[in-house]
Amino acid sequence: MIRVLIADDHPLFRAGIRRTLEDAGDTVVTGEAATGDEVLQQLRHAESDVLLLDVFMPGMGFLELLRRVRTEHPGLPTLVVSMQPEEQCAVRAFRAGAAGYLNKERSSDQLVNAVRTVADGRRYYSAELADRLVAGLGTPSPRLPHETLSDREYEVLCLLGSGKSVKEIAYQLSLSPKTVGTYRARLMQKMKVRTGADLVRYAVQQGLTV
Repeated sequence: MIRVLIADDHPLFRAGIRRTLEDAGDTVVTGEAATGDEVLQQLRHAESDVLLLDVFMPGMGFLELLRRVRTEHPGLPTLVVSMQPEEQCAVRAFRAGAAGYLNKERSSDQLVNAVRTVADGRRYYSAELADRLVAGLGTPSPRLPHETLSDREYEVLCLLGSGKSVKEIAYQLSLSPKTVGTYRARLMQKMKVRTGADLVRYAVQQGLTV
C-alpha cells in the first residue's frame, strides 16, 4: 500500500482527495495537514510514502517547505498540486525538490496515476507541460517579468493576485505586515508598474492566483 499524507488547508478538498485515493485500492491516507508546520510535525511521527502538497497554505511558503522536506526526509517524494497553470509554477516546484506537479483541474485517474508514479521513484508531469518545456528549449523566448522574481517575491505576487490584503499575506506567510509591504514595493519596481492595482491586474492576467 502507498501511504499518503495530504497537505491542504481546504477540508473539502482533502476529503475529496482522501476518497479518491482510498477508492484506488492500493493507496491509504496516513494523515492530513492544513499548515506547513503540521506537515513537518506529522512527517516526524508517521511514516508516509508520498506527500501530496498544495501550493498555498498558512505558514511558510510552499517552496521553503519543499526544501525543508527534502532536507529532513530526503527519500520522500512530494507531489505538488495547484490551481495555477503548470508552466507558471511547476519549474519552481521541481527546482525546490518536488517529484511531481499536478493541476487541480486534472481528473481523479490522473491524480492516482501521479501518486503511483512518484511513489515508484519517477517524476510526474503532464504531457502538455512536457511539450511546453521542450518547445521552450528549442525556441528561447524573452522571460516574463514574474519569471525573474525570487521565490518569496513570487509567492507574495500570487497572493496579491488572489485579492489578499497585506495583513492576510503576512499571516499566511508568517511575516510582518511591514515586510510584506516592502515586498510589494519591490515587486512594483521590478515589474515596472505604478500602482498596486496594476500589480494585481498583471498577476490575474498571467494566472498567478491561488
